[in-house]
Amino acid sequence: MIRIADSHTLPRWQRPESLLILMTVAMALAFDVWMALLNNFAVEAAQFDGSDMGWMQTIREIPGFLAFGAVYVLLFMREQTLAYVALLLLAVGAAATGFLPMFWGLALTTMISSIGYHYFETINQSLQLQWLSKERAPQVIGNLRAVAAGVGFVVFGFLIFWGFTARGEAVDPVPLDYRWPYLIAGCLSAAVILFAIIAYPRFEAPHAQRRELVMKRRYWLYYALVFMGGARRQIFLVFATFMLVEKFGYELHETAALLLVNQFVTMLVAPYVGLLITRFGERMALTIEYTGLICVFSGYALIYYLDVNPLWAAFLYLADHIFFSMSFALKTYFQKIASPEDHAPTAAVAFTINHIAAVFLPAVLGYLYLVLPAAVFMLGAAMAGVSLILARIMPRHPVEGHETLLAGRVAPAE
Repeated sequence: MIRIADSHTLPRWQRPESLLILMTVAMALAFDVWMALLNNFAVEAAQFDGSDMGWMQTIREIPGFLAFGAVYVLLFMREQTLAYVALLLLAVGAAATGFLPMFWGLALTTMISSIGYHYFETINQSLQLQWLSKERAPQVIGNLRAVAAGVGFVVFGFLIFWGFTARGEAVDPVPLDYRWPYLIAGCLSAAVILFAIIAYPRFEAPHAQRRELVMKRRYWLYYALVFMGGARRQIFLVFATFMLVEKFGYELHETAALLLVNQFVTMLVAPYVGLLITRFGERMALTIEYTGLICVFSGYALIYYLDVNPLWAAFLYLADHIFFSMSFALKTYFQKIASPEDHAPTAAVAFTINHIAAVFLPAVLGYLYLVLPAAVFMLGAAMAGVSLILARIMPRHPVEGHETLLAGRVAPAE
């Protein structure tokens, strides 16, 4: 076991930051293929409509709602080990998805991969906050976002090639063979994480984490922003992407091309977001994000009823991703206000809070989407507006004891 303080003695490729990068690569390989193919796979192979997609997303978010269970798993398993196990579950779920093109088959594979994804993201956030200093965290987390985007760029480039070639071989009404992209991505992801298990030592964080659920009154602003972000994000993940296929007729290679551009832009932007947070603080980054999202969701609602070029939908989709790249400011805000031993349990609680709305919102809004699609997106704009109001309560220099502008002032003057 290597203490984080002593990890600088290891070769650069074996240090904690390198392991965070490798785990990010493993996650992105499996998750990006699942995300890129899901809507086309659901519509073309599983014959889903908007309501089916809503229910599927609800099933997917149940493990996120139960993310608090990670705290109890940590009674028997170290955080680093749990991250490995979760990534392997994600890889297995992704690999099996293409072999079960029906509602309950997709529900099963989605549940498996979702358990892996949400438990990994819970532990990954905790490890980032424990292994990275407060001074370096914004820049390193921004770089991790760029790495994930780089993997996505390669993945979506492959899917564009596959979509063009496979489309020519498919015979209508026989759907494309989705088995191979899912299987390849899952196997590659598993191979990366198995290498990490073999090649990396166990790292010991400087502060032991509490093995119980933690909810503190002074974290209320963090909880509120996490809740609003989870609810708003579901509208984008479920309905904005579905609209591209259902209304504007985007085919697989076109969806993959759009995601390719998104990942390329994120790869360029994410490191600069880290610099923005370092220089101007989390409040400024979140203010820009939420203001932009109000405009984006309003735009979604408007173009649904207009006979516009599909490129307008692509532009809004790209803008959504750019603004979302700023969301990790919430992580660094929490790192600055939290007690060091609260990182793991609060990350678990935060993921549950993030998914409270996600459990029921997609299914409910799925029915609303069938009747009045624009109302779904206007609700997203309203949620972004509430988040903007909350973000303005955040201090320029948040620290423990000065978590909001309503708390006692112990930080430098505004």
